[in-house]
Amino acid sequence: MSSVVKTLRYAWVSRRAWWFTATARTKERFARTALGSFWLGISNLLSIGVLATVYGAVFKVKDFGTYVVFLGTGLVIWNAIASAVQSAPGLFRANAGNIKNTNIHPIFFTLEEWSFQVQTFFQSFGLVLLALMFFQPSLLLHLFTSGLLPLINLLIFLYWLPLLLCLLGARYEDLYQLIPIAMQLMFLLSPILYQKEALGALGWTADLNPLYRVLSNLRHALIQGELKMDQTLIVLFINLIGVLTSLWLLERKRRELPFLV
Repeated sequence: MSSVVKTLRYAWVSRRAWWFTATARTKERFARTALGSFWLGISNLLSIGVLATVYGAVFKVKDFGTYVVFLGTGLVIWNAIASAVQSAPGLFRANAGNIKNTNIHPIFFTLEEWSFQVQTFFQSFGLVLLALMFFQPSLLLHLFTSGLLPLINLLIFLYWLPLLLCLLGARYEDLYQLIPIAMQLMFLLSPILYQKEALGALGWTADLNPLYRVLSNLRHALIQGELKMDQTLIVLFINLIGVLTSLWLLERKRRELPFLV
């Protein structure tokens, strides 16, 4: 635990540096565009519009506005999770030069990537939420009254799971091929485009899907305006265990990383 505490202290002391570099990446990403980071929200809105139109017709939904909100909130949260997870296996390899030639703690690169993913999520989530308020004006109110704790759970989850995948990806390059396939399958098995009840006897797959549990708690809070306290606290407990475990493993494998990347 002492090594974990030292790692957390380093993370706090260097917070301005890794947040600044993440912000610089975000700005550089849209440096020559007219709309800048608004493209993140626009791309999500286009996807939501197309998918809602197609699957709304396929599933013969009776209330299109309700379905758009259901699909839209789920999709923007899923995209954040998928982006963080899919970029994780190659993170240490992408920073191999700094890991081998500098004394920068590896947690710096994980926090920089996490900050980049968080900034991307909020830029997209904010615009999507404003657009979806056309169908359900109470979304913003629900976010502040019942969605803050599930949102915190999401942000914590976006850190520790990719960190574990970073450590595994540094040793096992099969993850480069496995993660995209696994994420595609989990997306199809997760009730994002459809209600959980549509799974029928396979509904248990959603209950055991950790990515969906994080997503569903936040989506339910946004749409229904109520907090599933028991489920949210369970996810929070798992998140805390995940953070401590991933940081402990990072500290344990820290000296091996230069030889793995």
